[in-house]
Amino acid sequence: MTTSRAGAAPVTVDRAAIEHRLITLRKAVVQLDSLGRLDGARLANDPGTGLAVERVLALLNDLAFAINRHVSAGVLGEAPPRTPAASFGAAERAGLIDAELAAALAPADGPHHVLVQLYLDAEPEEVAAVVSAARSGYREYVRQVTGWITASAPDRVV
Repeated sequence: MTTSRAGAAPVTVDRAAIEHRLITLRKAVVQLDSLGRLDGARLANDPGTGLAVERVLALLNDLAFAINRHVSAGVLGEAPPRTPAASFGAAERAGLIDAELAAALAPADGPHHVLVQLYLDAEPEEVAAVVSAARSGYREYVRQVTGWITASAPDRVV
């Protein structure tokens, strides 16, 4: 165990729990990749694809939220963030991810799965851009979190 950034409390983060969630995150990104090209015509003709995309994006958001809450509480020694958007800021402050990624995954206009849900109803041609941003963002999230775990001190309960 080591001390938190503030130097007050020991850092307690469950490495196995994070790694388990990372496995699921990786699989979910691959599932998005496997859907292939997403355009307005495909989504109009195959509404099940839109529902699958929205569900996978919600899963990615939920898993990242859980990781962010766990790490930020353990590292920062403060109450876990209450919303997914706030959790990305806390994850940045904890050193888990960088500021650019935190901003990309918690856009001001809402999480990716909510945007997909809205666009499916109004502008299905916008879904491809949202999914592309989510794919690259969550792929980078997995890379940065994996790097954070790898870089953690051997005596740290991570």
